[in-house]
Amino acid sequence: MSSVRPKIAPATPKVVTAWDAASGVTVYRTPAGDWSEDLSAAEVVINDAAETALADAAVDQLRVVDPYFMEVTETGDVTGRETLRETIRATGPTIHPHYHKSAREKTDA
Repeated sequence: MSSVRPKIAPATPKVVTAWDAASGVTVYRTPAGDWSEDLSAAEVVINDAAETALADAAVDQLRVVDPYFMEVTETGDVTGRETLRETIRATGPTIHPHYHKSAREKTDA
């Protein structure tokens, strides 16, 4: 499964994001090649390193679904023309505060 997304220039900082295959939760590829729900744990990549990270994620289809690039700043903050969409994916649904990721993390502790 893949959807059409805007092209991001090779030199633009980005992270690889996908959905966890078991839970459907948004995840981000870490520097170790693992997956985290925490955007701040994501590896920011550019140029050839980005293409390698996406190719590696694409073969990890038992763990994640539909990996793609998400534009970020050099420090890993969401940016670009998909900012609203990616911010919602990173923080959780907008329908009710109870379902927000930060609320879920408080109840998991």
